[in-house]
Amino acid sequence: MPQIDQLSQIYASQIFWLLVVFGIIYFVIGRGMMPKIEATVDARDHKIAEDLAAADRARKSAEATEADYTARIAEARAIAQKATAEAKSAAAAELEAKTKAADAATAEKLAAAEAQLEAARQAALGQIESVATEATQEIVQRLSGIVIDRDAAEAGARAALAKAA
Repeated sequence: MPQIDQLSQIYASQIFWLLVVFGIIYFVIGRGMMPKIEATVDARDHKIAEDLAAADRARKSAEATEADYTARIAEARAIAQKATAEAKSAAAAELEAKTKAADAATAEKLAAAEAQLEAARQAALGQIESVATEATQEIVQRLSGIVIDRDAAEAGARAALAKAA
């Protein structure tokens, strides 16, 4: 085979060109492109670190804001509960005062109504006595034919009404 026979003649030239090509590749990629790639990777790492730090600061700020918000809500809730309690106690006191005033007015009206009722009862009793006296005089006169005087008839009517009451 002729290719194998030529190997000794071209061996040194192939090794030379192999070293030249690898050298060019090494210098182009290793010295030209690698620093740019490393700079890009370093910039990305730096940017990611900055973003993580900013996110951490934002998280801490949000936690502080949330704590402040929670404290304000608790304070507002306490103020609202205090105002509600004060309003309830004021309303209860006002209601109690109005109830007492209404009770007093009702007691006055009741006393006046009882006085009117007693006066009407007394007037009715007075009329009943006079009617009973007249009725007694007429009944005795019709049944027995005896005419009794007004004082005796009135005394009898009072005695009968006292027993009935």
